[in-house]
Amino acid sequence: MRLTAQWNGGYHVTIPVRDFELTIDEPPRYGGQDHGPMPTEMFLASLAGCFALAVHHAARKRDITLPDLSVDVEGEYAGLRFATLRLSVRSSLPRAELKPLVERARGYCYVSNTLLTPPELDVVIAD
Repeated sequence: MRLTAQWNGGYHVTIPVRDFELTIDEPPRYGGQDHGPMPTEMFLASLAGCFALAVHHAARKRDITLPDLSVDVEGEYAGLRFATLRLSVRSSLPRAELKPLVERARGYCYVSNTLLTPPELDVVIAD
């Protein structure tokens, strides 16, 4: 998988993704124009969204119909990184039925799995 972020001036960046275009910016209080979410907000959104899909996937594999589902994510900053991340899964599905789905979802979520076992990160200057 490869994506390319295109800088549009200031703190505004666009990223084509399949037939979509993501927009990232900073709010005015940080020098941006507020064209879109901040990178850290997109990061948290990716984590919450991926985990929600993973819970749905776990339910579908067990023929369980989820009546509703939401995943909250909270990140606590420590300098220029998140020191802690917390996912809170909510559903009106009984807790005893939801718990095994959440446990199984941990194995399906690419984003949380990447955070649990960080990949090597190379930063290079392209030709």
